[in-house]
Amino acid sequence: MYFRDGDLLPENQEPLIITAAPYAPSWRPDDYPGEVPVTWDEQVQAAVDCYEAGASLLHIHVRDPKTGKISKNFQEYADQIGRLREAVPDMVLQVGGSISFAPEGDQVAKWQSYDTRHMLAEIDPKPDQVTVAIGTSSYDVTSMLTMDDVAGTHMADERVIWQYSQMVAEANPEFYIEHLKRLRNNGIQAYFALGHVHCVEIIERLIRRGLYMGPVNGFFSMVGGGVAGSNPFDYMELVRRTPQGSVWTYQGMMRYELAFNTMSIVLGQHVRCGIEDNLWGRKGQRATTLEQIKTLRTIADQVGRKIAAGADVRRIMKIGTMYDTVEETLFNLGLPPNRPEGQTGFLVYDTDGRIPQPAGLDDIDPRQIL
Repeated sequence: MYFRDGDLLPENQEPLIITAAPYAPSWRPDDYPGEVPVTWDEQVQAAVDCYEAGASLLHIHVRDPKTGKISKNFQEYADQIGRLREAVPDMVLQVGGSISFAPEGDQVAKWQSYDTRHMLAEIDPKPDQVTVAIGTSSYDVTSMLTMDDVAGTHMADERVIWQYSQMVAEANPEFYIEHLKRLRNNGIQAYFALGHVHCVEIIERLIRRGLYMGPVNGFFSMVGGGVAGSNPFDYMELVRRTPQGSVWTYQGMMRYELAFNTMSIVLGQHVRCGIEDNLWGRKGQRATTLEQIKTLRTIADQVGRKIAAGADVRRIMKIGTMYDTVEETLFNLGLPPNRPEGQTGFLVYDTDGRIPQPAGLDDIDPRQIL
């Protein structure tokens, strides 16, 4: 992203999108009694409470009330989206594409197969977004944890910690090219779930080759162990390298999340919170999802940044928008056009100050680019 004079002033920034992640797929109900929603009523009420607290985007995992574990029954996903549409019609609904990664028995934590994950594109009624991992990475969510972080949970067992540490976020081209196509065909927006800056490069290549044509929204999992960690220079490099017309939030791990969220509020980025990522407020003090939302609203209020409503999120993220050409996608993201055949050097503009464009786009004024 490019920062001009005035871009750090809150009146020049978009309203803050608060994503709530209250469903906690990696935690068991007894890890945080009363805060991990299990029954259908509890799962719906969690959404209502997050909305009323100020969150406008809901990150969804569906828990099977019969087992207390994350559901692998896709009819339950569809049923739950239907309930949420009625309960929180103003919220943007986003399904987590990892489906389930919690270890069972002596198995290591792992994501589901490509075929299973592709089924998320077929949910009816459909969500607004489905998260899409791009690029396989080691995804050791335990690398930045301490035993204090997991005190009182099933992860305090060193055997369980070891199982989680072996997790791989598997997303090869065979997966994401097909998944992006299916989501587009079903009118669901891809929400890119990335681990480091080189995943951004993959997305740009997909766009330039015509394999993805649409808005670019997403989040970065800054949880270490094979992806970006807590180094603030890594955070700033991600901010610097994302396209000007894209929209991002940053997921931390445990108490790191508040640090990333505070920087994001000031820099005009967006935030995510909830017990899926973090169980704590101050050191040693548990914090509910609602308490975390309240904290972010307080910080935003202190610096003068407005909070986004659902209509703001749909506008900012261009929910429902798809593009028809590579050039249209590049233009709306503020990216340079593809190099015309035979062009040499690094020039983006013609000698008359116009951007070289394929036929049909000659009337675009470069000053209109975001």
